Amino acid sequence: MFFVFLAVVLCALGYVLWHVWCLLPVGKALKWVVVLAMAAVFFSMFLFIGGTLERLPLNTASVAYDVSTSALIVMLYLLITFLVMDIARLCRLLPAKALHANWVSLAAIVVVLLTVFVYGNLHYRHKVRVPLQLTTAKPLPKAYKIVMASDLHLGYHNRRAELARWVDLINAEKADLVLIAGDIIDISIRPLEEERMAEEFHRLNAPVYACLGNHEYYSNQPKARKFYQEAGIRLLIDSTAVVDSALTIIGRDDRTNPSRRDLKSLMAGVDRSTYTIVLDHQPYLLEQTEQSGADFQFSGHTHRGQVWPISWITDAVYECSWGACKRGDTQYYVSSGMGIWGGKFRIGTQSEYVVATLSRP
Repeated sequence: MFFVFLAVVLCALGYVLWHVWCLLPVGKALKWVVVLAMAAVFFSMFLFIGGTLERLPLNTASVAYDVSTSALIVMLYLLITFLVMDIARLCRLLPAKALHANWVSLAAIVVVLLTVFVYGNLHYRHKVRVPLQLTTAKPLPKAYKIVMASDLHLGYHNRRAELARWVDLINAEKADLVLIAGDIIDISIRPLEEERMAEEFHRLNAPVYACLGNHEYYSNQPKARKFYQEAGIRLLIDSTAVVDSALTIIGRDDRTNPSRRDLKSLMAGVDRSTYTIVLDHQPYLLEQTEQSGADFQFSGHTHRGQVWPISWITDAVYECSWGACKRGDTQYYVSSGMGIWGGKFRIGTQSEYVVATLSRP
């Protein structure tokens, strides 16, 4: 399956580079420079393999990460652009010369894509506050304000200064609880350790509970657990925590671990008179949460694809790929994430954090 995917990616890259070659209205020598440079940037993704990024100075590694992962998204949009142009040409809506040595077409593509990516970057940096009202007939000593976030992806691209801004946003809510549904860490624990990001989490003015995500496994799960401890985060791995004898928070291990406990066994010892919140990073098999009798589940993982049209794929794959949904008496929220993996672009999706109010009707 991997080799099929790799073959498709290489064919798409070849298609894009061939169109760039044809479109450039310059000599062959300069064409070779441009095409080879684009190919080199794309293949710089292989720096991730073998730990090359880990051996580079932190700032250099950050630039390499941003450039290589952004190249994937740029290539995707170039692929879409050239496919549309080819279809238009075949339908006689675009003259063939528009794709060959044409300064006008080249300038138009550059301006349009530059506009899209500037917008996408600015849109990513804007964190959307999503209000969510949760109600229950179960006894509560008070109304609770709960800030929920997922997929921070702290690392080479989301550095400590960015985390500090997010902490300020959360603190401004004056919440009773903060819940994080996994993937606090991106692909390496190294940037978090070198920048001492654990200190930023200690600034949060409410107790923090979290579950693991798949990226905690990719980045070295034992080191990730140690970081959570240093950050003062209550990590729930197939375990529960009770708050004020009124709320039960159930943190599931990520499904990356095939031996994780099933939700039914986790719910067996739960006081059903408490409002139960399930933290499960990946929003698969939502019916199990409903069948278990839990009141609410918060998940992340999907990013809703990060950029269009990948969002169409996540919408097709997941029962609920983003937003609020409900099955029976169980409510769900699947977050598109506060951070992001790879290039810092949000196109057709949003970076968000959820501010939930839990109260009686």
